[in-house]
Amino acid sequence: MINVEQVAGGYGNQTIVNQLSFSVQQGELFGILGPNGSGKTTLMKMLSGVVPIQAGEVTIQGKKLKGFSPKELAKVIAVLPQDTSLPFAYTVKETVSLGRYAHQSGLFPVWKREDEEAVLRAMEGTGTTHFADKPLDSLSGGERQRVYLAQALAQEPQVLLLDEPTNHLDLAFQKELLDLLKKMTRETGLTVISIFHDLNLASLYCDCLLLMENGRIHGLGMPSEVLKEEHIHSVYKTAVQKRPHPEVPKPQMSILPLKIEEDEAPIEMDGSLIRQSEEFIAIDSPILLKTLSAGVIGAGWGWHRSFVNRHVDKDYNNDDFKEEMKQFLETHHFDVNETVGMMTAVDLEYASHRLVEQDGMSVFAVVTAGVGNAVDVSRAMEHETIMQPGTINTWVFANAHLSEEAFVQAIMTATEAKVKALFDYGVKDPLTGTFATGTSTDSMLIAAIQRGMKQEFAGTITPLGKAIGKAVYESTISALRNNEEGRMRR
Repeated sequence: MINVEQVAGGYGNQTIVNQLSFSVQQGELFGILGPNGSGKTTLMKMLSGVVPIQAGEVTIQGKKLKGFSPKELAKVIAVLPQDTSLPFAYTVKETVSLGRYAHQSGLFPVWKREDEEAVLRAMEGTGTTHFADKPLDSLSGGERQRVYLAQALAQEPQVLLLDEPTNHLDLAFQKELLDLLKKMTRETGLTVISIFHDLNLASLYCDCLLLMENGRIHGLGMPSEVLKEEHIHSVYKTAVQKRPHPEVPKPQMSILPLKIEEDEAPIEMDGSLIRQSEEFIAIDSPILLKTLSAGVIGAGWGWHRSFVNRHVDKDYNNDDFKEEMKQFLETHHFDVNETVGMMTAVDLEYASHRLVEQDGMSVFAVVTAGVGNAVDVSRAMEHETIMQPGTINTWVFANAHLSEEAFVQAIMTATEAKVKALFDYGVKDPLTGTFATGTSTDSMLIAAIQRGMKQEFAGTITPLGKAIGKAVYESTISALRNNEEGRMRR
């Protein structure tokens, strides 16, 4: 569709863009990234014919850019610049209608049915229909931006050039606009080339990214290839961390703020933080902890302050158990957004906890454990699928800074320690008579203060893994014993 070969250009004798080569396919949403002054807008103006090309060549569908007359080019390319203004007080519809200029001909052009339909389609697609008769200068900046986009779409171009199209738009309209553009590339074959300042939006919506630095290409390719920590740090001179989007296979970049000394004050998660009643065991941390959890509430990755293990009857059954659990937490004044919530049918008085220190760090584990739903995972196919409240809930609090790899390994190490405790205690699957590896709905969390020396690993023989293994094993054995002795006393 568009081919750029060794292009250079700028203003007067100043070269801003130098030796750029890339291609854009039809129906592609192509994003241009780079810090201020990197040449993004100059490149866009060169592609639209506004800034002359000093060297190299741009071709559109095999035809050289300089071979198009201005009106011919306007039928192929529409431009939405960063700053737009009109000298007259046009209405919204009149402004959008100006996009049909390239399709008019003759001394006295006639407004045709296809012109009207193109304008109405563009306004409907950009959400500007309901203020069609309003003066343009009465609109907000975001509303005007949408009107100018409608004007560009009314042009019915093959290529749409956008300079920061989400500028001045609130979150909802950013999404609507980019969803619309993405849909048009897929359904109509429209080719979109857009400048972005928001790296995450560019990652979510673009098929291909060009990362510019000082007028040259620093990176070119799919978002996963271009948006790498080392590239962004090098070009933008700022610390970032790359994370996968939770729902789509696209990278997302998180800025890492400067840490303030008081934010690193030493704290320790230990038994002094436990609150216990007949209804729940809770731990309230003085800071938000990074967590990986399988809780009813707060599952997955997150940052949490409160941790609640709620006692429920062994016959508890609620079709909307998540909502019911939220209501329980709110009733007891927990912030649901900052809480990990679990359920157990084990009497909470039998819970056990251990604090284990190892090589300058410590791990605090809290376990509730019973054997009512004991299962040998290797023979789980012989059991009916009956979801009952979790019996063994394991909490691991690491007074350390964990890498993501260490979080995952911590789950593995804690699970191994739990299974070993069940084996040593002689817990068996009542259906198969074989040694149990857990219960039918066990739950676990790893939480870390993310302070102090970083622990890259948490395997069984690492310092962190040793502390986790000992804390979880001893807490599980103790909780099983407490539970058994309590039942015998009854």
